[in-house]
Amino acid sequence: MPKNDGLVCQHLEHIDVSAFEDYQHIIRAYVRRKGGVYALYRRNKLYYIGLASDLERRLGAHLKDGHKQKWDSFSVYLTGNDQHLKELESLMLRVILPTPKGNKQSGKFATSENLRSGFKRDVNEYKNGEIRKLFGLAPKQSKLTNGTADSFLAQYVQRTGKSLQLRTVYKGKNYRAFVQKDGTVRFKNRKYSSPSAAGKAVNHRACNGWAFWRYQSAPGQWVRLSNLRSN
Repeated sequence: MPKNDGLVCQHLEHIDVSAFEDYQHIIRAYVRRKGGVYALYRRNKLYYIGLASDLERRLGAHLKDGHKQKWDSFSVYLTGNDQHLKELESLMLRVILPTPKGNKQSGKFATSENLRSGFKRDVNEYKNGEIRKLFGLAPKQSKLTNGTADSFLAQYVQRTGKSLQLRTVYKGKNYRAFVQKDGTVRFKNRKYSSPSAAGKAVNHRACNGWAFWRYQSAPGQWVRLSNLRSN
């Protein structure tokens, strides 16, 4: 397999199902012991999207299972790393509307935060702010659960230009929070003045939020938030 740092390292698109009979040995050699995403089509319309860590076995199974004779061509996209394979399938299922007939479930993300409710709230805050300016009223102050926002985090997020995602595991359950541009920590649609205040909302007792929460210092590397202050 050629060296490739991209997500997809090889692909074979829009091949007639008859190739499984006529050139089965060639196709199997391409996909043997390889994983990736595949798409099944019927009359040039997408019928099914799937993923597999063993494409050879999965494609062969679809010639015999409930999808048999429901598709007449296929495409395969081989990935060099299956770390994000499930997320990739979910992303495709959410982008493609309507959902392909062969797929019974829509895509689900493991950890992604749905920004819809936050977007609605931020839009309302912006509109309220514009109305207050229109009538010469003072800006409405954000309500925090405890004190004022952390200035270090505010400066860090403003410098990077994006919110900082935090994660922690408490009693076997994953929790996520986000540091906003004003230095507040948003957890379950509430704003907290510090990582410690947000951590207390998780474990219901006082804690050192800088040790309690972790942030991603590099892709796939989650370290203690306190490391941020030592950089």
